Amino acid sequence: MAHLRPDSFNARTRGASHIDFRTATTGVIGKAMRNELSQLLANVPLLISPCPGDQAFDTEMQSFFYLFTRYLSERAQAQDLVWDRIKSPGNDKVVPYSSLTQPKDSSALGKLAVLKVNGGLGTSMGMTGAKSALEVKDDMTFLDLTVRQIEHLNTTERVDVPLILMTSFNTHEDTLRIIKKYANQQLRITTFNQSRYPRIFKETLLPCPKNADDDKKNWYPPGHGDLYNALLHSGVLDQLIAEGKEYLFVSNSDNLGAVVDQRILQHMIDSEAEFIMEVTDKTKADIKGGTLVDYEGSIRLLEVAQVPSEHVEDFKSVRKFKIFNTNNIWINLRALKRVMETESMDLEIIINPKQTDDGQAVIQLETAAGAAIKHFKGAHGVNVPRSRFLPVKSCSDLLLIKSDIYSLEHGQLVINPSRMFENTPVIKLGDHFKKIQQFQKRFKKIPHIIELDHLTVTGDVYFGRNVTLRGTVIVVANEGQRIDIPDGCILENRLLSGNLNMIDL
Repeated sequence: MAHLRPDSFNARTRGASHIDFRTATTGVIGKAMRNELSQLLANVPLLISPCPGDQAFDTEMQSFFYLFTRYLSERAQAQDLVWDRIKSPGNDKVVPYSSLTQPKDSSALGKLAVLKVNGGLGTSMGMTGAKSALEVKDDMTFLDLTVRQIEHLNTTERVDVPLILMTSFNTHEDTLRIIKKYANQQLRITTFNQSRYPRIFKETLLPCPKNADDDKKNWYPPGHGDLYNALLHSGVLDQLIAEGKEYLFVSNSDNLGAVVDQRILQHMIDSEAEFIMEVTDKTKADIKGGTLVDYEGSIRLLEVAQVPSEHVEDFKSVRKFKIFNTNNIWINLRALKRVMETESMDLEIIINPKQTDDGQAVIQLETAAGAAIKHFKGAHGVNVPRSRFLPVKSCSDLLLIKSDIYSLEHGQLVINPSRMFENTPVIKLGDHFKKIQQFQKRFKKIPHIIELDHLTVTGDVYFGRNVTLRGTVIVVANEGQRIDIPDGCILENRLLSGNLNMIDL
C-alpha cells in the first residue's frame, strides 16, 4: 500500500482546498489535527480494516479530515438553519403510497440490488457482537430473515437480486461467520466495511487514538451517511453498475419491515427520481426521527441534532412535522456515481457526544444517509404504511416481534389474522428488562398477546409459561419486591401491584 505523505495530506483531501478558516483559532486547530493524522499515517503498518480489499487507512483519514475541517468551518461561521424558512413539504415532495400502482411484471427487479446497513452492535440492549446476529423470530437472526426474503424473491420472480452488507470494524467478523452457512446458496452476498474514524477529545479537538492499532473504543463508524464514500472506495458501486444494476434499496438490518417493494421500485422508474426516501406517519413515540422539510424551495432531511435548542419541542411535536424518515432509501446508482465524482457529497454533520470509560468528554462527527436527498434530481419522499418500519431498538420491540402478533412467511413478518385491530400493542418494559440477558431470563416463554392493547412492566417481574395478556395490563413491583406471574395466568385489564393485589382497570 502506498502511504500518504504528510505534506500531501491536504492536497489529496477532496474539497479541502475550498475551506476558508474564518478565525486564527480554527486554522490552528485544523493544522494540529492534520499533524496528528499525519503521525498516525506515518506509523500505520497495514490496512486498519480487518479484510484485504477494504478501504485503506489513508483514504479513511482523508475523508475524516475533510469532515473535520467542514465541522470547524461551520462552527466558526455559526451556520444555523433559519427556522422560519422551514416548511412542511407539499404533495409534490411526499407522495402517498396508496397512489402507487402495481407493476405489470417483475422485469425491473433485474436492475435492483439490496443493501443492509449492518454496522450496529446493539449495545443499548447489552449486546457485544453484531446486532444482526440476534435471534429475533423462530430461532432466526435479522440476517437469516433478510436472506430468506431475497432468496424467495429471486426464486419466485426468477431474478438475481444480490444482497450487500455494509459492516463496520465492530461487526465484520460476526457477519462473515453468520453468512458462511449460505455459501452454497444461489443468493450472492457481498460484504464491505464502512470507514473507521477517530473519536475526538471535546476539550482539545484532537484525536483520541495515538496509533492505528489503538483500542477499538477510540474509533467509531461514522454513521450510515458514510455509505456513499464506502460504496465508492470499496469498488462495490462500480461492480454493481458493471453488472447492469441501476437501483439500490438501502435499509437498516434491524428494520424487519424493510422488504423489497415492487410498487416503489416501479414508481422510481416511472417518475425518473434519482433518490426516494420512505417516510411514515409520526406518532408521539417517534420524537427523535429525522423528517423531510421544504427549505427555501428544496427538499431536505432535518435531524433533531440540527434543530436549534429553542425549537426542539416544535420538532418533536406531531403538529408541525407529521412524518419521519424510516431510513429505507432507494438510489439510482448511475446518479450516485455522477454525484460522487462531480460534486462534494457534503452531508449535514451530526455531532454525537460520548464519554470515555474514564469520564472524558469526546465527540463523534457523523452523517445521515438520508441527508443526500438534496443532491439528486427529482428526489422526493413516499409516505409508506407503518408496517414498513419495524425496527428492533429495545427489548420492548423484541417482545412484540417474538410474540404471536407476528408470524413468518418466507422471512417476512406478517400480522396474525386473528388480531382484531390494525395497530400493534404498546409495550413498555422497565429497566429490569433492558438488556437481552435480563429479558431472556425473565420470560420462561413469550406471553400470548394477540388481544393486548397496552403493557407496562416495572420492577423485578418474572413471567411463567403460557401467560395470556389482554386489554391493558400494568405490572408494578416496588423496590425490594418481586412479582412472579404464574404459568397459565390470564391477565385482562389488570393492574398487578407489589402485594399481588389484582385491580380491574
